[in-house]
Parts: sequence; C-alpha cells; structure tokens
Amino acid sequence: MWGSYCENVLEKRAPYRQDHLDGLKKQKEDGVLVTLGPTKDATKVFGIYEAEDEEKVRKLVENDPYWKNGIWTEYFVKEWVQAF
Repeated sequence: MWGSYCENVLEKRAPYRQDHLDGLKKQKEDGVLVTLGPTKDATKVFGIYEAEDEEKVRKLVENDPYWKNGIWTEYFVKEWVQAF
C-alpha cells in the first residue's frame, strides 16, 4: 500500500496517533500487517500486508483513524509477488 499524508501531518496526527498505533499492533499480531511507516520526509506512507485479497487491505486502511480523519489523503494498493 502506498499513500499520501496531509499537510502538517506531524501536528495533525497527534489526536489519532495512539489509536492508529494500537490498530497497527493488532494487525501485526493477527499476522496481516508485515510493516508500515512513513517516508523519511513524512509525505508518503508505505505498507506491506499479507492478506487474502485487496479488499481486505482496503478495509484495514479505510478503518484506520488516519484515513477516517484525513491524515492519509489518498492511497492505492498493488498486489506484489515476492520473487525471492
């Protein structure tokens, strides 16, 4: 999953950050989230999910507090094949 952050993300995310992190921790524990985080300049987000289909990933993203509150402003999902 690739996505974009809103302007002034570091300030705007504060009220939602703990709920966001708690959700990611649960996804990791459930084995669906491999990794997720911002680019160094905090303009984009990148995540790797291990899910049965794209719809599952979309549901996870769209239920995240960052998406619901406009911290992530857009996203797209591309299936990836691990070559090795």
